[in-house]
Amino acid sequence: MQTLELLSANIHELLERYAALQEKYARLRKESELQREELIRTHSELMALQQQNKRLATANAMTSAENSEEAQKRLTALIAQVDRAIAALKK
Repeated sequence: MQTLELLSANIHELLERYAALQEKYARLRKESELQREELIRTHSELMALQQQNKRLATANAMTSAENSEEAQKRLTALIAQVDRAIAALKK
């Protein structure tokens, strides 16, 4: 009879541990999802800031007399991109 009680106690303990692990797994999954959303949001912000940085660098190059050569190169590159886009749209 004692073996049956020990087995019952072990099963009960195992079920309690299993339930605790399920709760921990659910909590970790939720935390992981929140971190993934935060990463996506941060990545989007980074991309926006990089684009803004490029625009500001271009604007700065255009306004600076010292960088007129750099501004001309950037403008030439931008015009080339626009020309390629127009050509692609015509196809």
